[in-house]
Amino acid sequence: MNIPLILGLLLLAYLLGSIPTALWVGQRFFGLDIREHGSGNAGATNTFRVLGKKPGSFVMAIDVLKGWAATSLAAVMLNQGAIEAGQLLYFQLACGVLAVVGHIYPVFAGFRGGKGVATILGVMLAIAPATVGVCILVFLAVLATTQYVSLSSMTAGVTFALLQLLPAFRPQNPLLLWFGFIVAGLLIYTHRANIGRLRAGTESRVPLPWKRK
Repeated sequence: MNIPLILGLLLLAYLLGSIPTALWVGQRFFGLDIREHGSGNAGATNTFRVLGKKPGSFVMAIDVLKGWAATSLAAVMLNQGAIEAGQLLYFQLACGVLAVVGHIYPVFAGFRGGKGVATILGVMLAIAPATVGVCILVFLAVLATTQYVSLSSMTAGVTFALLQLLPAFRPQNPLLLWFGFIVAGLLIYTHRANIGRLRAGTESRVPLPWKRK
């Protein structure tokens, strides 16, 4: 094992996740701190809500890319001989988790970030693209019906976990199965305030990129 290379790339995964896309877009183009408006989260959903469709779409795309790129660093470790093929998934998950932690607690933004939904999507897209493809369809279907990003995110996360129980989507390594359920639980936990607002009927809807106002 090449420990210095592994540690360096793990650090890079966290730093990639720490890129505060929503915060920088709000400051650079709108002169505001996104964390002081809307829900107070520096993520794509709040960007949609506060800044509109185009900024929200851009922030979401970059946050997904952060998770995908960070997770892909494990392939660099493998190609450089730092890890063995049987260890790839473990380091993909390690890099992905660090990217999500970076998004939630970004070093470049005073450790005040978002909820990590888009970054988690990027992580899982790099590991299980077919399963994620189905989950994206579920997300879009719920979003188109309700315009609640929180509900769409939680539904997609639970769908990912449950899909892996089916033979067609069952991962070879059971670690990914357990990770899927942990992610689903994490999404529900981080959206507990949203769940309260959904039950009370006060949850904010977001404008949809494909619909006119």
